Amino acid sequence: DVQLQASGGGLVQAGGSLRLVCVASGFYFEDYVIGWFRQAPGKERERVSCIGGGNHNTYYADAVKGRFTIFRDKGKNTGYLQMNSLKPEDAAVYYCAAGGVRSSMFPQNERWYGFWGQGTQVTVSS
Repeated sequence: DVQLQASGGGLVQAGGSLRLVCVASGFYFEDYVIGWFRQAPGKERERVSCIGGGNHNTYYADAVKGRFTIFRDKGKNTGYLQMNSLKPEDAAVYYCAAGGVRSSMFPQNERWYGFWGQGTQVTVSS
């Protein structure tokens, strides 16, 4: 089975950190673009960060630049989103997605990403 399993969300105070984890099974994750998206209540899902497939090119939304870091562990078929200096406005359900073999395209269009994990809730208290 091809699957993405996201985890690592939780409740944290403003200024705190969380590390989201996205474990892939059934395919070679390293070749694919990893995208992290988030959706807050009443808002559209938005692209947060991406890392290239087979390369280390990255994308960060302006709102998270300098605070979030995306990376992957090839040996573990896993991607991560390290989130530091969290703000209340970062609270959302976070999703990981995969798409685009050996690509550095990081589109906002969700349909470009062929695989999606379930969401993990991030709550930030002020």
